[in-house]
Amino acid sequence: QVQPVESGGGLVQPGGSLRLSCAASASIFRLSTMAWYRQAPGTQREMVARMTPGGGTNYVHSVKGRFTISRDNAKNSVFLQMDSLKPEDTAVYYCNTLPPAPGYWGQGTQVTVSS
Repeated sequence: QVQPVESGGGLVQPGGSLRLSCAASASIFRLSTMAWYRQAPGTQREMVARMTPGGGTNYVHSVKGRFTISRDNAKNSVFLQMDSLKPEDTAVYYCNTLPPAPGYWGQGTQVTVSS
């Protein structure tokens, strides 16, 4: 299987927006709940948003109302629109299935929220 490729991260000021993209393996994506995870330095990786193949979504409390997950099943891609970003959103963001496939972590994309 090919590892996912995350992109779209960067440096943004508090209150700004970013849109993350993840290109996933078709064999992994098609029937899987896909999720975005993040890991800040010195912390454990946490799931922030997930989306079922049918479109059901769930978010961790800290990002509700600010982040929106979506997926394009035809392109085996999942996205994370992040608005009203806060410094505490700074982390490396990854996509994977839920539950995560142990061997399926990509390089991630760095998001830094700072003035």
